Amino acid sequence: MLDAWTELYSNSAVWRTVILYAHIAGLLVGGGCAIAADRLTLTSPPDDPLPLRALAGVHPWVIGSLGVMVVSGLLMLAANVETYLVSAVFWTKMLLVVFLLMNGLRLVRAEQAARRGEPAGWRRLRGASLTSLTLWLLIALLGATLPNV
Repeated sequence: MLDAWTELYSNSAVWRTVILYAHIAGLLVGGGCAIAADRLTLTSPPDDPLPLRALAGVHPWVIGSLGVMVVSGLLMLAANVETYLVSAVFWTKMLLVVFLLMNGLRLVRAEQAARRGEPAGWRRLRGASLTSLTLWLLIALLGATLPNV
């Protein structure tokens, strides 16, 4: 089955384009929304409710986009298993994706603490936002590096 998918993917510019577009679109939408919310969180005063309202609206977009990226990424991996499974860049990117997911949970918990008015909640929220911003950018960098190594 994997051989059939590799054959179809390798010989079809349409499939390669559609799947790569889905992956990049997921990164643009999910990462873009997350980075915009992270920036708002990092630049707003702690008593400003705007970042908390923005975060509530961003989570579904980020989660949906991550789903699109996982499916498209698995399809690209399945088409070229031999190359990706031995790539340090690929595994570093996957590790950063795991860190991004873990940080997402951290961000949600910090957001809840900030909503409850806990002073440490805002500090933790800003830390999670800075981590999120950094991880999204590093994941994009490694994704751009991956086809070139």
